[in-house]
Amino acid sequence: MIKDILVSLSNEAKNGVATYAISLAAKLGAHLTGVAFAEDPFVPGSMFDGVSASIIAGYQQESKNAAKAAAAKFEEAARGSGITLESRVIDSSLEGIGDSFGRLARRYDISVVSQSERNKPAETLIIEGALFDSGRPILVVPYTQREGFKAERVLLCWDGSRSAARAFSDALPLIRDSGTVEIVTIATKEGNKGEIAGADIAHHLARHGVKATLNRIVAPDTDIPNTILSHAADTSSDLIVMGGYGHSRLREFVLGGATRGILQSMTVPTLLAH
Repeated sequence: MIKDILVSLSNEAKNGVATYAISLAAKLGAHLTGVAFAEDPFVPGSMFDGVSASIIAGYQQESKNAAKAAAAKFEEAARGSGITLESRVIDSSLEGIGDSFGRLARRYDISVVSQSERNKPAETLIIEGALFDSGRPILVVPYTQREGFKAERVLLCWDGSRSAARAFSDALPLIRDSGTVEIVTIATKEGNKGEIAGADIAHHLARHGVKATLNRIVAPDTDIPNTILSHAADTSSDLIVMGGYGHSRLREFVLGGATRGILQSMTVPTLLAH
């Protein structure tokens, strides 16, 4: 059951993540909290002597004003939606923004964040923090997304891993009423004809009221992210569900290849769990 949702608010007016989160909360009857970060400027030590205190203070004020504007726009967008909500503005350094969001996301059922755009490191750090440090699922919304939440056609990516199992379980409240649910497994060669990959997890989902079809795609020369995204486009999927892979190295998160590929090229909202 999802009754408490966190959304990371973008300071960019063109981003539709807030609209998506509002529609998700309305569908689920959940409370929604929006958080906007006011970032402190990152100034390398070698440059610090050349930057005046007034310039740094000006940047801090500008960032805080942008975060407050994002929070105000979020509240205005939610007006009339019928949901309960609140907004918060949090001061943070750029390098600490992922840790801050990850810790905050632990107190919610799911977090909704925007796909990171080029030259916007904060969005990447927020995704990594939420995925690897919150212990909760994360719904990543393409930065081109304009429509609200929809899950009429759902694509579940199954590889038998712990992360995929966690993602399937976390997605249940979102997919129980879906019109079409497809479990896709991707192989690099033809397998045993008598073996049906994903059959056991399909039976498990059926016991939860989710009827899913199985599809095994053999793609020996195609990378997994493009195979998934191409199939999602061919089937007009509204939502992708998959495990999020990676590890922490010297306090830095390292995304797995498939996860990184999906996040870079995604065109469909994707639920990830680690």
